[in-house]
Amino acid sequence: MVEKFKVLVVDDDPEMRDSLAHLLGSGGFEVQTLPRADRVLNLLESRHIDVILSDVRMPGMTGMDLLSTLKGKTSIPLVLMSAHGDISMAVNAIQNGAYSFLEKPFDPRRMLKLLGNAAQLNRLSLNTERLKARLLELSGLDRMLLGNAESIKTLRQEILDLSSSAANVMLLGETGTGKELVARALHDLGPRSAEPFVPVNCAAIPVTRFEETLMGTKGGQEGLLDKADGGTLFLDELEIMPLKVQAKLLRVIETKQFTPLGSNEVRQSDFRIVSAGHDGLKSDLEAGFFRQDLYFRLNTIVLLLPALRERREDIPLLYANFLNQFATTYEISPPEITSDDLAVLMAHGWPGNVRELRSVSERRILAARRGGGSAGLALQKDGDFDDVPENLRSAVAGFECQLISKALKTHQGKMDAVAEALGIGRRTLNEKIVKLGLNKDEALKN
Repeated sequence: MVEKFKVLVVDDDPEMRDSLAHLLGSGGFEVQTLPRADRVLNLLESRHIDVILSDVRMPGMTGMDLLSTLKGKTSIPLVLMSAHGDISMAVNAIQNGAYSFLEKPFDPRRMLKLLGNAAQLNRLSLNTERLKARLLELSGLDRMLLGNAESIKTLRQEILDLSSSAANVMLLGETGTGKELVARALHDLGPRSAEPFVPVNCAAIPVTRFEETLMGTKGGQEGLLDKADGGTLFLDELEIMPLKVQAKLLRVIETKQFTPLGSNEVRQSDFRIVSAGHDGLKSDLEAGFFRQDLYFRLNTIVLLLPALRERREDIPLLYANFLNQFATTYEISPPEITSDDLAVLMAHGWPGNVRELRSVSERRILAARRGGGSAGLALQKDGDFDDVPENLRSAVAGFECQLISKALKTHQGKMDAVAEALGIGRRTLNEKIVKLGLNKDEALKN
């Protein structure tokens, strides 16, 4: 749904203001009016305006004064109008930055077209500036997805190749491999970059509120599908989505139409879907917990995100990069990376992947601020595990493994029910399964 252009009319004549408001409203504009030019800047601080139409001759601040006042403060195009205009005034106005000049009485059709063109040009300009700002913030895809391993090089190239495509993309990988980062890159480097990127963590939405969160409610909250219109909808933790919502989302993908909860109004939204799930999504598919037809709608293209342990050669580079980032944040010099540090980092299993390495790096910097620390100590999350015997850790891990396996079998692999029975969140359950190296299919068989 295309948002109406917003025009601000500035004229001290109330009859002219009302007449212009009626004409522009009928012409498809959203109209705001002011009787005085000296109020324009205050209004622009709180309202988005696409184009300003102002009379020239007004008491106090004139239209020409307004033109000078706005110069350098905003790029919103200003169209001036006057019943007393002449060629020299029009030329002077345009030379000083006015978009155009209308002489009263004016042709309504010409005015509507002129204002429409000005508003459209302004939005295009703003979109271009937003894109430039985003690309500057990205500082290159190679910095977003840092690494020299072949798997990460291939992933960067795939993102560049797919960013201009309208096809739905499914991202598969373990927790912490950077799925949202990849989704944002696909959005920011593509033609929808100036429109919204709407991330949805399916694990964070209560099952009972899933439908209203996505589709909105009658006369109430705006749904995420509305917010994603024109942009990208990123569905993370895909396997958490309830079957009932899966069926409705399938219809939305096919028709680009949806009905808010409690309403009969059919709404439209043009969005691209990038989804993300764990490798276990295929198991959910086989067990009937995830719809095959929705899966095949979402996986037009599948990108596999490598685990950090599968590209260990990148660990020193990533660690050094994160240390430099956090050293800048906390205003200290980054500590030296010793051979012992590298040995510990390379030997670790990294169940939390790059996200875990980032956290370890921050803890290392925080310890350096206090004059101590090492990579090994930073890996011990609470910093007080030195006195915990290895056999006790193994016993705890074995106990957790036993409990989760039993719950998986009792609840026939239904992850929501397993998480509820264990008293933990679905995301925590997924992370524990990965960390413990549990095979869900094997647990169901035993």
